[in-house]
Formats: sequence, structure tokens, C-alpha cells
Amino acid sequence: MIPRRRFIAGAASTAGVLASPAIAAGAPGRAEVLAAMRQATAFMTDKVAVNGGYVWSCLPDFSRRWGEMEAFPRMIWVQPPGTATMGHLFLDAFHATGEEIYYAAADKAAGALIAGQLPSGGWNYMIDFAGEESLRRWYATIGRNAWRLEEFQHYWGNATFDDAGTSEAMQFLLRMYVERRDPKIRAPLGKAVALVLGSQQPSGGWPQRYPRTDALAKDGRPDYTGYVTFNDDVAGENIKFLLMVRQSLGDQSLAQPIRRAMQVFLATQQPAPQAGWALQYTPDLKPAGARSYEPLALATHTTATNIDQLMVFHRLTGDAAFLDRIPEALDWLESVKLAEPTKEGRTHPTFIEIGSNRPLYVHRRGSNVVNGAYFVNHDPVKTIGHYSATRKIDLTGLRTRYAAARALSPAEASRGSPLLAEGLTPLPRYFALGDIQVSDLNSSATRSAAPGPAAVRAILAELTPDGWWPTPLRSTSNPYAGDGSPEIAPGDFATTNVGDRTDTSPYLADQPVIGISTGTFIQKMATLIRYLDGASPSA
Repeated sequence: MIPRRRFIAGAASTAGVLASPAIAAGAPGRAEVLAAMRQATAFMTDKVAVNGGYVWSCLPDFSRRWGEMEAFPRMIWVQPPGTATMGHLFLDAFHATGEEIYYAAADKAAGALIAGQLPSGGWNYMIDFAGEESLRRWYATIGRNAWRLEEFQHYWGNATFDDAGTSEAMQFLLRMYVERRDPKIRAPLGKAVALVLGSQQPSGGWPQRYPRTDALAKDGRPDYTGYVTFNDDVAGENIKFLLMVRQSLGDQSLAQPIRRAMQVFLATQQPAPQAGWALQYTPDLKPAGARSYEPLALATHTTATNIDQLMVFHRLTGDAAFLDRIPEALDWLESVKLAEPTKEGRTHPTFIEIGSNRPLYVHRRGSNVVNGAYFVNHDPVKTIGHYSATRKIDLTGLRTRYAAARALSPAEASRGSPLLAEGLTPLPRYFALGDIQVSDLNSSATRSAAPGPAAVRAILAELTPDGWWPTPLRSTSNPYAGDGSPEIAPGDFATTNVGDRTDTSPYLADQPVIGISTGTFIQKMATLIRYLDGASPSA
């Protein structure tokens, strides 16, 4: 997966309020836009939030609520685009307008995350304000029956770095602390820093979950969640957080764990001619599988992400050693390309068998988590639908960026690096306006770079009198209907997102209902903020 957020140094100070930009005659005025933003924010904070936190989507009457899966009534979601993403958006709105309503909303989101922070300093995918017993009941019912979401089938009781949940939460708390040095945030932020440092393995990498458990998967495989993880950019997100702390709080001691983390990328690259990376690695840095549909293999999308990260490390350090083996990785990606791109433009198989260099394809049989199973072979026909068998990788773009990086001197490459800076470096003014993933399975992550008056007028017109933007909830799920049966239900579930009626995995509805989407709120508000100040998405 492409990293959700990437920055090298802060682009602007977070102090002050932006001056009102020139608005063309006939275009929506600043006062009109601000009024809509206030109304939409009040609806989210007063009607949608639970203790200051948010799920991904819900029905207008709140009778059903979802994060990545259906949530209990008192649950909020940490996994983006949940509570921390909303907090980032509110803080962005505060920076753009100076209005306290947004800081107050961000502060409530921070309070919700602090309330759900685990003793280790991290977070689970969700927080249940109904208590531990309710959370365990969720895992024993809805979670256990999500056939394709194996990470939710077991209550681990520890923190996860998966899907940027913990990383986004701690990055948001850091922003909030830097904003006003609120003492109630200092201790939770310190716990988060301690988590990242304490969970870093001797190799420099991080596990998917921490502290380690001795749990076994249902098929007897060892607990993969303690392995060194690159999937979903776990290492990249933790490095970014430590960089943010160093640049904004001046903690020079973090340079050493940051540099150690960078080295694990070099240590885990496989030898030529298969000079790529796997999703995860055992403690002795051998490639490993993860979920039952993530086989022991090299992963082309992870390889592309790690190549990109190595070029980031080169910019942070000026050390050309991070570039030395990129050509081998690029050549390997070239060697495993599909003969022809798919109709979606995908260029590479996702998984490549170690040794043979042949593509591996994942399939499934059965109808639910009880009677179903995943299996892997070399047949590209009828692969699972919820985990792409192919990826789109821009090899030309990677080669171009590599050539540009190789042409730089060490001083040129590392100019402006927060890792090498001796003083404090401001964090970016905005986080939710740029290249981040905000899809809640219902809303698109696409944003226009420079919203015009017509686009803004449409957003204002779409806002309901109550203050929310109606969104077709394409993603839904079966309500919990008891544990799955050992008997396979009629039908073909090999390529579907959901199995029989007992499978609680989310899927796309044939007839979406209209509901409330956190992702839509973030998108619309971010567009209005950009319209007000004329900032580019990368500001």
C-alpha cells in the first residue's frame, strides 16, 4: 500500500489565522462558507460523536454504525478515517479560521483517544466506551464471524500498528500538544513515544501488534503479529512519528532509533535476482506470511513502497547507501511484470513465489469463517475479490525518481532534513488537506487541487438543513446472526467480499441507503478550507 502521508519538513508555521483571500464576484462568500462549516461541524460534534470520537459511517437514525466493521452503539474507531483523522481535520479548520469551535472539537477527539489509550501507550482498532465486557462480546460475535477480516476474529488485548491507527492517533496528539502545550496531553504523548521506542525490535523494525502474544492462528500457524512488519507502511509511519517528535519537541535522542529503523529496510531486501521485500519477517529477518490470504512470498507493492522509502531516507540523511540496491529491486519488478496490464491498468502480480519467481494467487472455498478456507496456487483465474491479486506499479516513475536522487550530492539530498536539523522545525500547518487516505468504504479519497466557485457552491447546496452531507452508503454488512455453520451454504463465494448470511464482513450493497459518512465530511470540509485560503493540497 502506498504510504498515507509523507512529509520531510514542515511547510508552514501553525501560528496565526489566514487572511481572507480574494473571492471572485458571484462566488460563494467567506461568511457563507464559514457558516456552512460551523453547521456541519456542530452536527458531527453534537449528533454523531460518541465522547468526542467517531466511527466511519452511520444511518441517519444511528440505528447502525460502522467502522471497517459494524460497531456497537458506544464504539468509536481509531483506524483511519476515524477519530484521529477527524481531529486532524478540526485542527486544520482551526488553523484556517481561528475559530474556537474547531479547536474544541479537536480537543474532544483527543480526549476520546486518551480515554481509550492502552497501558502500552498504543491503541486497538476501536474503543468501546461501554467497557471491556462489551468489547469482548463484540469480538466474540461480530468480529469472530468476519470471514475475510482475520485481524478482527480474535481479541488480542494489545495495541496495533496496522492500518496507521496507532500512528495517526499519536501524530494527532503530538499536533495537539504542540498547539497549546496542554499538560493533559503530555503524559499520553509520552506513553506513545515510549511505545514506539519500546516495541522497536533489535533489527530496527516494528511488529504489527505489541506487546507480543503467544496466540496461534486457527490453522496452527504461529502468531504473525509479532513479526517485523512492512505491510501498511508500519515502519514508515513509526519513523515519521519519531521525526515529528524530534523536529517539533527537539528530542535529539530519537535520531538513533530513527536511523536504526532505516537500516532494517536494507537488511531485509532479498538477494538478487529476487531483490524485493516480503510483507513481514521473522525475528531473524526471514520472509514470513501473515493472514491466511497473505502467503509466504515477496510482495510487489511492498517492494515499490520500500523503494520509495529508501529514497526518502536518502533525503533525510544524504547517505547514498540507501540508493545502492534500488536498481536491483527495480530490475526484479521489471522481471515479474504481467505480460499485459489488466483492464484496470494493474501491472504486476501481488505475490511472487520465493525461488521460482512465479506469481502466487489466492483463492477461497466455503461460505463462512467456520467452513471456509483460503488456498494458494499459480492459477490466476477466480482469485479472491477482497485482496487484489494484481497491483499498479509505476516503474518508470520510480526509475525517474531514482535517477534524480542519484544525481544529488549528499548536501543537496539532505537539505532541509528534520533529522539533521539542530533546532526546532514547525510541523505542517495542515494534515487532512493533502495526500492522505480518507476513504471509509463509502467516500472516495480523491480531492481537487484547487476547488472553484462552482464546486464550492455545490458542496454548500448539498448540506442538509440539519447540517450533514448525504452519502450513499455503498458499504454495508450482514447483522450478526449467530456463528457460521459447518455446512456450506448454497452459492459461489469464491470472489465475493462477503459469504453467507452469518458472515459479518463488509460488502458493497446493490442498493445503497443514504447515510452519514465521516470520509465525506472530511473531504467536503477540506475542500472548503482550501477554497478559503487558496492552499495547495501539499501545504
